[in-house]
Amino acid sequence: MDTSKNKQQWLEKTVQPMLKRSPEREERFLTTSGAEVDKLYTPEDLPGFDYGENLSYPGEYPFTRGVQPTMYRGRLWTMRQYAGFASAEESNRRYHYLLEQGQTGLSVAFDLPTQIGYDSDHPKSQGEVGKVGVPISSIQDMEILFKGIPLDKVSTSMTINSTAAVLLAMYIVVARKQGVPPAKLNGTIQNDLLKEYIARGTYIFPPRPSLRLTTDILSYCSQNLPQWNSISVSGYHMREAGATAAQELAFTLANGIAYVQAAIATGQNVDAFGGRLSFFFASYSHLFEEVAKFRAARRLWAKIMAERFGAKDSRSMMLRFHSQTCGHTLTAQQPDNNVIRTTIQALAAVLGGTQSLHTNSRDEAYSVPSEDAVTTALRTQQVLGYETDAANVVDPLGGSYFVESLTNALEADARKYIQKIDQLGGALSAIENGYQQKEIQESSYRSQKAIEAGKKVVVGVNKFVSPYPQITGLLKVDPAEVEKQKQRVAALRKTRDNALVGKSLKALGSVARSEENTMPAIIECVENYATVGEICDVLRGIFGEQTEFLVF
Repeated sequence: MDTSKNKQQWLEKTVQPMLKRSPEREERFLTTSGAEVDKLYTPEDLPGFDYGENLSYPGEYPFTRGVQPTMYRGRLWTMRQYAGFASAEESNRRYHYLLEQGQTGLSVAFDLPTQIGYDSDHPKSQGEVGKVGVPISSIQDMEILFKGIPLDKVSTSMTINSTAAVLLAMYIVVARKQGVPPAKLNGTIQNDLLKEYIARGTYIFPPRPSLRLTTDILSYCSQNLPQWNSISVSGYHMREAGATAAQELAFTLANGIAYVQAAIATGQNVDAFGGRLSFFFASYSHLFEEVAKFRAARRLWAKIMAERFGAKDSRSMMLRFHSQTCGHTLTAQQPDNNVIRTTIQALAAVLGGTQSLHTNSRDEAYSVPSEDAVTTALRTQQVLGYETDAANVVDPLGGSYFVESLTNALEADARKYIQKIDQLGGALSAIENGYQQKEIQESSYRSQKAIEAGKKVVVGVNKFVSPYPQITGLLKVDPAEVEKQKQRVAALRKTRDNALVGKSLKALGSVARSEENTMPAIIECVENYATVGEICDVLRGIFGEQTEFLVF
């Protein structure tokens, strides 16, 4: 039977007449990556597709269907709500609250001064302390942040990049004070500097010394923190900046390639650190495209690690990822709609096989999430995990002609981008030439123009509009907490052994000028109560500071 002919006849006789009666839906539909979505998918849409090689079974190369054979039948994903604000004391209270509500992992948000290496009392920190995360200036703050939380029993993710080595050192020292050796620590440090230059901007040093700090962490963790994910290669921020699904996938994996190459160049064996690499993706409202993106990411990364880098250990080929629902889709207009958006995006992450998930809160278009809003966000995950059948089957959309076609298309598009980046000399050189930045800017511009023209509907914004609601119960940073934080840093400088601090900072400078691993020297600085700003000032003096990339 000629099924392709039957499909065409079906389209002409049945579908086309119906579409003529629905003109508002007659326009062709495109994915965010520009692929045209057909009206029907059949086996003919997968010509020559090797089901054996590309699908296999869950837990088997190339891991298209999942990195674990049983996926959520064995254990649900880690429910990890991103939190941090005002002060270490307030953030600690929020962490205890979330754990009591059933959260299964911590996710630490740091304020901007901490992210770019300034202490809370520095003039450049004015007005930013505790606004978008917790302020951490010294090991003293870190001890307060994790007070009463056993670090050998909780998995912690820290979203920190330029100062990743310092914050990881602090976490290690706090654990030691609890009697927990580094080998028992479980969690993730983001440590992804390349995406900062592409889409986020919280960098301190130029790209090349930043890459050196990243590989120092990879090497140190492979030898001392065997259960720790030493990097979370992040596409999330690129998607938030306007990247398409294909761009997010390609640019993230291209950065991953750069990190693996840099680590190998320092003499590290790919299988010594490959199993502790992790990834971080956005989960968008286009449910099927997102599921396909996650499946394509696993397949593509497995092939990259096996074919390009010669990895032998299957764990090195597994793309394990954290996902977060998309913050930029949240609207101040009709904020209750954000609960619906977040639910769909969370479902996409679960159907796509995420290892951990953060769900955004309904009020995030206004402020840091309130307690009520963050509880609803966590309950969204719990309902998906315990009240639906989404977690009962591994890769439940596997075999769908539509999803398999999208998976293939996204893999092909991502490969083209990666080939282009290779031609430009790799991710770092491409960033220095502004390639990824320009591609994302153009995609973002096209998307915004489509919204403004009404071609892309945002409910409550450009269609089905109603007056702004009155929002109550928003969380605000208490100025008294900010002042207390500044006073704590000032008091620390008076009470610590400043001669010992100066000696350890000088030793760090010597190590940074050499080719030695910087992590042990940073840990020593932290143990002696040197501050984030002091440590980063030493490195600024040696590495220099990065000025903003200008893309024309």
